[in-house]
Amino acid sequence: MRLLCLLLVTLSVGAQLQSEKAIEQQLGALRKTPDSERGAVTKKLALQIRRLSADTKKLALASNLANLSTEGDFGRETLQEVATTLAEALREKPISADKDGPAQPYVTLAQLARYEHVKVSLNDPQYAAALTKLEADDQARQHLDFTLTDLQGKEWSLRALKGKVVLVNFWATWCPPCRKEIPDLDALYSRFKDSGFVILGISDEKDGKVRPFATAQKITYPILLDPGRKVTERFRVGGIPKSFIYDREGKLAAQSIDMRTQKQFLALLAQAGLR
Repeated sequence: MRLLCLLLVTLSVGAQLQSEKAIEQQLGALRKTPDSERGAVTKKLALQIRRLSADTKKLALASNLANLSTEGDFGRETLQEVATTLAEALREKPISADKDGPAQPYVTLAQLARYEHVKVSLNDPQYAAALTKLEADDQARQHLDFTLTDLQGKEWSLRALKGKVVLVNFWATWCPPCRKEIPDLDALYSRFKDSGFVILGISDEKDGKVRPFATAQKITYPILLDPGRKVTERFRVGGIPKSFIYDREGKLAAQSIDMRTQKQFLALLAQAGLR
């Protein structure tokens, strides 16, 4: 009987490891999945991860999926399943806070709740602290100003653009979702620039990296350089891409925590009064 129990445990562990490996492989290929299929695949992965035991890589896999799930528009139902899985993983296996605040999985979950408007059920002080941190970050961004120089040597100041709708986009040449949203940003700039719309693309990379990339991509909106990441840090930007949209009064009207499609950007711009 004891040997049988041991055999069953061994088989169960082996099956869990196989499931983990299969999920990891699918996560690695998710960005190559066509957008028309990616929502369904993401939802399926969320449910598969939820079935894993807490002693596995469940939390790491759930966190990874959550970070990938916001790279576009894959449906509210999909995001809800992702958030539910991440909350469950944190409930089953809480982790310690970082030295400077809540651990990143709690912040990721709070971002899904605050910016993607999904429902989260997690009674945890770190999750509550993450929500408080996001609110404080947004308050700080309301009053920010900066002056940076674009690739043509022109200085741009956020405050000086009051009266226009301004989309501040943090990006990098090495970032796949950043590159993916550039054509949509450029199309929106061409469509609305005569209506008082400005896009400021901010990169902390060096001119030698950014300039040839911008030229090859034929980007028409201003690209600003942020040496030393001073503006990036003042905006409290961690992962990229991130976009912040200010209305004509200079108020932060909308933002995105990841890559957006043109349709999603249009919805955000509407919140700033641009249609």
